[in-house]
Formats: sequence, structure tokens, C-alpha cells
Amino acid sequence: MGEIVVVRHGQTEWSAAGKHTSTTDLDLTAAGEDGARSLARALANRAFVAVVSSPRHRARRTAELAGLIVTEIDNDIAEWDYGTYEGRTTAEIRAEAPDWDLWRDGCPDGESPDQVTIRMDRFISKLRPMLVLGDVAVVSHGHASRSLAARWLEQPLAFGAHLTLGTATVSVLGHEHGAPSLRLWNAPPA
Repeated sequence: MGEIVVVRHGQTEWSAAGKHTSTTDLDLTAAGEDGARSLARALANRAFVAVVSSPRHRARRTAELAGLIVTEIDNDIAEWDYGTYEGRTTAEIRAEAPDWDLWRDGCPDGESPDQVTIRMDRFISKLRPMLVLGDVAVVSHGHASRSLAARWLEQPLAFGAHLTLGTATVSVLGHEHGAPSLRLWNAPPA
């Protein structure tokens, strides 16, 4: 069985500022482009049967700079829809809603945790036949990748809150004695 190599996109102006970014399609910063290029070294010894990317420009550009050839664009691996919280930091949101928690509450006019769970479970179902053939690279976003990992590990979506994930990092989801496993997480390029 192959592994899922999860690649988080490089830095954008909003990710550097801690702003929630879902549908706003930002370019990578110069540092983000450098980070994406450095991913090529971390991925050089891997052969992928598929490279699946979020439709967002920042993910597709990261794949390109990392030397990955995207074979499929999939909306299921796009970032959470933050609705009215788009472009705002957690501190700004909590100034109005002190008890707000993305993993529990979702976002007004955006997605709920249940909706993201359904999306990630559907995405994992699409990945399983590919994994029989070998490794699959998934180029995505912070909360979406953390959600994917939580569901891969057969945990509630809220488990993703415990998985810190920086920009331009590589993580690996696989199996250990037949059980879903976290093989590597939040690794910056070497």
C-alpha cells in the first residue's frame, strides 16, 4: 500500500499574518516561492502514481515549484470555507466571539466541521484505489491537511487541532501493521 505525501503550500501574505484564507486566491510571497522550491529536495526520491492538488493557485504554484506534475485537481482538498471569517485572524474573530473554535463551530456562511468531515472522507475514498498502485502526493492547505490527517487516522475532525502544520512542509500518512498511521508530520524541507 502506498503512502499519502501531504504537501502544504508555500507562504502567502495572509498565511504569514495568520489570516484565514480559503477562497481568496493569493500568490505566494517570495519566501513562499523559495519554500516551495525547497520542497523539490524533500520529494526528489519519491515516485508518485498521482499528484492531487487543491484548485487554489497557491497550491498549484507550490506543486509546480516543487517539481510535481499535477495529475488531478480536486475541490475536496481545498481549504475550509471560512465564510464571514475569510481574511480574519483568530484573535480578531475571538474579539467578537470569545469561545469560537473552528474545529467545533465551523464558520458562519462557511463550512461546518460535519461538512468538512464528509468532504475528507469522500476524498480518502477516492485515494484508496490510487494507494494500491503506489504513493500519492496531495498539495493542499493548513486546516484541510490537518483535517485529512485526522480522518485518515480514523479520529474525529477536531483531532486536527492538535496537528500544527507550517507552510511549505511535507507530511506522510501511511499504514503500520495494516492500521492507518502518521509516518511523518510537519517536516520542513531538508
